[in-house]
Amino acid sequence: MGASIDEIAARACVSRQTIYNHYREKETLFIAVVADVTARANAAVFAAFAAFPDRPEKLREDLIAFAVNLNRNCLYNQDGKFLRKLIQSEASRYPHLFEAWREQGPCKIGTALGAIFARLHHQGLLKVPDCDVAARQFTALTNADLQMTTLFGETPTELEIEVAARQGVDMFLRGYGAHTC
Repeated sequence: MGASIDEIAARACVSRQTIYNHYREKETLFIAVVADVTARANAAVFAAFAAFPDRPEKLREDLIAFAVNLNRNCLYNQDGKFLRKLIQSEASRYPHLFEAWREQGPCKIGTALGAIFARLHHQGLLKVPDCDVAARQFTALTNADLQMTTLFGETPTELEIEVAARQGVDMFLRGYGAHTC
């Protein structure tokens, strides 16, 4: 939100009036940008969800591959990094601007991931009393070791993403694996 309308218009190769005709004010433009990037990011996330097998034969390996795919192609790609940086820098000043992002991003994704875990629970592969909590915990566990890297604007290496996925999935399965009492 730090850029002026003149800077935005120059970067877009349009007039200032064109920006105002389409968006009326800078805040409306900002909301449109967040919505567009969130939609692109969600497309990648839901493609990763669709790639998860309906009936996994090797649950641990499938969950690790899923976590790697999700982190590499969704959370730590260009759109994911842009959203994270934007939210970190602007959310405290403009919390109302991120309501749509929360609803269309994390809430929607958490519900879809919870549905995958519900299916795995009904197949007897997991014991999940609360699928929404399990979805948040899975995401937290498979990202925990990557947070410090991204906090400083860096992109995790392939090895870091794989190790984080493996360790997070192993911990997740200790808590929710079907063999657990």
